Amino acid sequence: MRHGDKIKNLSRTKSHRDALLANLGSQLIVNKRIVTTLAKAKALRVYVEPLITKTRKGESQEQIMHQHRVVFSYLKDKHAVKELFTVVAPKVSGRPGGYTRIIKLGTRTGDNAELALIELVDFNDVYGKAAATTTEAGKRTRRGRSKKSSSAKTETTEAKPAEVSNEANANAATPSEESAQPPVEGETNIEKGTEE
Repeated sequence: MRHGDKIKNLSRTKSHRDALLANLGSQLIVNKRIVTTLAKAKALRVYVEPLITKTRKGESQEQIMHQHRVVFSYLKDKHAVKELFTVVAPKVSGRPGGYTRIIKLGTRTGDNAELALIELVDFNDVYGKAAATTTEAGKRTRRGRSKKSSSAKTETTEAKPAEVSNEANANAATPSEESAQPPVEGETNIEKGTEE
């Protein structure tokens, strides 16, 4: 038994695996999301997240250029490196890690391989808006649920008397209209709770 074997070999040699991950990483950075197999997506996450972290390191121009060269040695695509440092880096500057998200898509017809969509988290507008609203609401804890539910209950109880008083005023203003019109067969009178 081989303990501690953490490298996902993907049934490829080292050179083939490096080329595959470099190509997938470049396409992920340029297109912001790609569809691939689940095993490749998991291997790509481990490969690309340290490269994104390298864009945040370095204050001087020399350090930044060094990080450009280091990332280029992995990706081997100057357009992807430029996109990473000019477009992706400013968006992920506030995030302390976890730059990618993997979403399972089911199986592929033909070979029944598990497909997955891997994307850069900060470039998804659908999840980005939801994440912004949850962060504004505050930290979610178990104790926080009861406070939120009690505040929601107080809001609904405060809203109900106003609605009831408006309905009562509307009904009080026109009592002659109710008595003037005969009820329709099978219609229920909600206020009295009786069927006429």
